[in-house]
Amino acid sequence: MTRTAAPAPTQTTVTEAGTPAVPTRTAPPAPVAHRALALDGLRTVAIVIVVLYHLHVPQFEGGWIGVTVFFVLSGYLITTLLLRERRKTGTVRLGVFWWKRLLRLYPALLALVVAGLLLWNWVGDYKGASFSAGEAAFIALTYTGNLYRSFWDTTQGVFAHTWSLSMEEQFYLVWPPVLVLLLALGRRRRTLLTGLSAVVVGASAAAWLSYRTPSGGSTPNVYFSPVLGVVPLATGCLLALLLDDERFRSFASGLAGHVGTWAGATMVLGVQFWIDDDWTEHAWTFGLLMPVAGLFAAVLIGGLVSVRTPVSAVLSWTPVAWFGRRVSYSAYLWHPLVIALLGTFAIGWFGDVWLFAAAVVVSIGAAYAVEVPVEKLRARTREARRLVTEDRAARSATTS
Repeated sequence: MTRTAAPAPTQTTVTEAGTPAVPTRTAPPAPVAHRALALDGLRTVAIVIVVLYHLHVPQFEGGWIGVTVFFVLSGYLITTLLLRERRKTGTVRLGVFWWKRLLRLYPALLALVVAGLLLWNWVGDYKGASFSAGEAAFIALTYTGNLYRSFWDTTQGVFAHTWSLSMEEQFYLVWPPVLVLLLALGRRRRTLLTGLSAVVVGASAAAWLSYRTPSGGSTPNVYFSPVLGVVPLATGCLLALLLDDERFRSFASGLAGHVGTWAGATMVLGVQFWIDDDWTEHAWTFGLLMPVAGLFAAVLIGGLVSVRTPVSAVLSWTPVAWFGRRVSYSAYLWHPLVIALLGTFAIGWFGDVWLFAAAVVVSIGAAYAVEVPVEKLRARTREARRLVTEDRAARSATTS
């Protein structure tokens, strides 16, 4: 597991006259695919914001901040993985990439859907449901929830939150082949950055123009739209491409990384605590505020992976990083089911506390009951495949 990148070391060269030259900064290594502890901690912060929003805790009306952070992280990490594989092997195996994503994410989703179907009589109408249990489950398992919510003004009840998973999966299907194709055609990094920037600006403007005031206190359909969802994802991709450049990494590993970390953290938390429950009533929330929040989330992430600061130290603290790494996905999946099932018994602030604790306990249990066994099975499969490959190589060597 890779720690958060430390500031780049300096090198002192010696001139022909034998005198030391001015020390120069060497660029930090290229971003790697392993985990940075601070990013795991950032996941913890993001999921806590989302859960507190769904619990209607005061000052957490802007729960979308957590989703935005998750989207930016996804764009950054997936693009970094793809660039690293291409740099290492000269190619990107898209089939393997998609299969790994499916094995990582789908078993836990399937477990949630099964539990939701079994409990549907008690939880199915959570926040309203436009579909039967089977239809809602089908939409969740086909990763199309965002399309149904944004274009047909429908909801899946207790599975409604899977719209964000749908957005990410659609991103996983589209962006990797597009990136691979553009790189194969010899497109330079500057061209990719320009194109992604145009996507961010254009999609933000389209979201603003397509905003329609919602009825009552509901969330506008544009919030669930792929048009708006692509903005933070593309912002994360932009960050990955920037940090793939040696000069930019050198820049980020100095004072800029420290400033970026503090500025990003201040702005993200500032927006979270500044926004109130009327955020759904303004077009500029979707066309300006959300894209800007995604931009500062990217600035924060760039700082976290480039320099060590008190912010990264706190986020890298073992319990915080562990929860983000091990439980955050499970917590996102399961907390609405817990709230739907037990929420009527939670009264006052104490009710919120024990309901939050119940969601955490269920999430940890689900992570270790589903995700951990699947990961262990995958590890055993990889090891068995490695041993078979080595055995074949040894046999080939002895017969040649």
